[in-house]
Amino acid sequence: MANPLSTLGIIHTAISLAPVVSGLYGFARYGAIVPATRSGKIYLATLVLAVLTAAGLSSTGGFNEGHALGIVTLAVIAGSLAIERLAFVGHLKPYLTTLGFSFSYFLLIVPAIAETLKRLPASQPLAGGPESPIVQTTLLAWLVIFLAGLSVQAYLIHKRALVRARAPRSY
Repeated sequence: MANPLSTLGIIHTAISLAPVVSGLYGFARYGAIVPATRSGKIYLATLVLAVLTAAGLSSTGGFNEGHALGIVTLAVIAGSLAIERLAFVGHLKPYLTTLGFSFSYFLLIVPAIAETLKRLPASQPLAGGPESPIVQTTLLAWLVIFLAGLSVQAYLIHKRALVRARAPRSY
């Protein structure tokens, strides 16, 4: 039987569902996670809360890979927000910010995959841990989905830039 969740684990799991849903909504509605939108603000706030609540979780009793992943996720978010204010990145700005926010979503789902497969179904979980073949295969599939999605996003950004460049300018 799977290990039961602690109270903090239950709170963390509940909080972590909000960025999953708001991120999916952003992808479906805008083709990206856009921080200026309501869904983007919800995504960022709840992702930070998810990382902070994860800091109190540890099966090893100390700093682990999950904590490191949380720190990387926060750094990616901070960098993506900072890029918006950097003039020298020029036309790469939409690509870099989209990559950053999409990568943060990718990182959000990585532990979700491992933990879900390790805990469900409750009577006989599909995986014993992150090294299990089903976890590794699912993570590989998630990487392929991420890279394909990123390619689509880059194409759409490029297409929008071309449309703007061809639009007549009013003076």
